[in-house]
This record gives sequence, structure tokens and C-alpha cells, in this order.
Amino acid sequence: MRLVIARCSVDYAGRLNAHLPLATRLLVHKGDGSLLVHSDGGSYKPLNWMSPPCALRVEPRADEDEEDLIETWHVTHAKSGDALIVRIYEILHDSAHDLGVDPGLIKDGVEADLQRLLAEQVEVVGENLSLVRREFPTAIGPVDLLLRDEEFDGSDAHPHTVAVEVKRRAGIDAVEQLTRYLDLLNRDSHLRPVRGVLAAQSIAPQARTLATDRGIACLVLDYDAMKGAESRADTLF
Repeated sequence: MRLVIARCSVDYAGRLNAHLPLATRLLVHKGDGSLLVHSDGGSYKPLNWMSPPCALRVEPRADEDEEDLIETWHVTHAKSGDALIVRIYEILHDSAHDLGVDPGLIKDGVEADLQRLLAEQVEVVGENLSLVRREFPTAIGPVDLLLRDEEFDGSDAHPHTVAVEVKRRAGIDAVEQLTRYLDLLNRDSHLRPVRGVLAAQSIAPQARTLATDRGIACLVLDYDAMKGAESRADTLF
């Protein structure tokens, strides 16, 4: 990655035309070829940019160009032909850095974390429940959690099994997904009757209405509280 702080003007030519007059800006030229033009404000959003696939060509000042002009950067998009033209009049800083391969963003509170915590704390779903399996397989994909009611009395009013679908944010699609799982699971005489629980950090009002209509319970998860609870996972010490 190359970082250049320079007094420059910037023009975008292509599907739309835009102009940034002469000012001091940060130019970020990344290893993927992209160029971003930043000011000292506006948070993360650049003033203008060119996304890959694109190529940078640096053109030194010609005799007929402005006397103060040092060089011109032409960044051209390989597919659209759009061009970002940066005219540099003074360079205040110029450095290059090899950042290596980025491992990517690791989010806290993703669905896998919620599923793991809920598997360790099944009492959050209800009393007298025990974990049968995480990622319980079905013909259309795995159910996040399958729980067993230890006080099953054999009646439809007191289900034998609980299928839990875990989401960070649950919408109508999550209800439809759990509905399909329940339809399959209730065909298995060893599991039925099976009731469904939609567990999420937030549940859209439309999803809650549809779930209630289909007899699916909705459970809002407090991730911070679950994370702070003592883990039930087996440990060596």
C-alpha cells in the first residue's frame, strides 16, 4: 500500500464527471490497484475513488503543462474505461508499506457464537430441556439446536422435542426456514411432536407475527448476559 499526502486536484471522467479543486489530500493506492482520495474529515468515506480492476499510470509533467505541476496520475477502470485523474502539485509525504495477507474481520456475537452459548445454556429456552445435538441434520439442512424435553408426557400439548433456529437478526425468511425444518422433523416418529423456537438478538415485527401464527415461539437473546454467564462446557480443570 502506498500513502501519499499531496496538494492535488482530482477529476473523475466517465459515466459521470466530478471535480475536486486544489487542496491537500491523502491518496491511498492499494495493492489491488484501487485508489482512494481522502480529506481530513468525513470518517471512512473517501471523497472519490476508483475500484478494481483498474491500473495506475503516472505521467511526468510535460513542458507545456502548468509550471507547479509535478506529475499526473491516471487511474483507468479496466472494464468501464472510467478514469480518475489526479494532478499533483506538491508531495508532503510518500511511503509504501507491505501489509501482507489480511485474516479478515472476526465478529463477536455472530450466529456461531450465539448457537454455542445457547447450547451451553439451554435453560434460556425453557426448563427441563437437554441438548440432543447442535447442527442436527435434515434433508434440507441442519437445525441449529435440537433439544429434548425431559418431562415429556406423550401428549401433543407437551412436545417431545424442541427445534431452535438461531439468528442475529431474524426476519420472515428465518420463520420460513424453521417452518420447513419442523415439517420434516414432525414426520419422524422418534422426534414428534416437535415445537419450534426462533432465537435471535432481534426479531422483526413481521417475523414475530408470522411465527406466532404458526405456533413458533420467539426468544430474544441477550448476548452480553449469555456471554457473561458461567460456561457449562466440559473442561479438564
